[in-house]
Amino acid sequence: MKTIYFVRHGESEGNAGLVFQGPSSSLTEKGKEQAAFLAKRFTKLSVDVIIASTMKRAEETAVIINDVINKPIEFSGLFVERRRPSWHVGRAKDDPEVLEADKRIQENFGVEEFRLSDEENFEDLKERAEKSLKYLAHRKEDKILVVTHGLFLRIVMASIIFEKNLTGREAGEFIRAFHMKNTGITVVINDPEATKTWWIRTWNDHAHLG
Repeated sequence: MKTIYFVRHGESEGNAGLVFQGPSSSLTEKGKEQAAFLAKRFTKLSVDVIIASTMKRAEETAVIINDVINKPIEFSGLFVERRRPSWHVGRAKDDPEVLEADKRIQENFGVEEFRLSDEENFEDLKERAEKSLKYLAHRKEDKILVVTHGLFLRIVMASIIFEKNLTGREAGEFIRAFHMKNTGITVVINDPEATKTWWIRTWNDHAHLG
């Protein structure tokens, strides 16, 4: 069996700030502290390799962890956060135009092939989640730490639960119901010999934050 430790990055400037973040958003001091707490926890867990999103906040989280556990580290665009409409980046989170766009995207998340502008839609995210799981299943390592992002990770978990039958409506409900803490650990098992090859063992464990 293969064990995957999915981790959401530490708190970023975008998480804490009033404008939407882009790929270059860094960790806050609090986010760096969260990553350091997480690193200590991983000294007690077996990890063969770290794979991180190429977004800066995930890269920084992975490096802080790796400074402590010293494992091979790789970066992959498979695990980046959902791409928002490009014109959202740098705009205020309470901007009426942005809020209206978000409302339309959420309302139409279950509508086949709906796309407001240049954002990733449900079909894009589902395809990427399936690719990421296939990629992890074919890795040679048995214990993998993946540093990724909150919304995309929830799409991955919904894909594990519903598999090919996942719809946009179900994914939207999952996103709204399953909240996540920065640096929370979600443990997933891959057993190629089981009837259901992927299953979730732990969701968003953040005991290291106190």
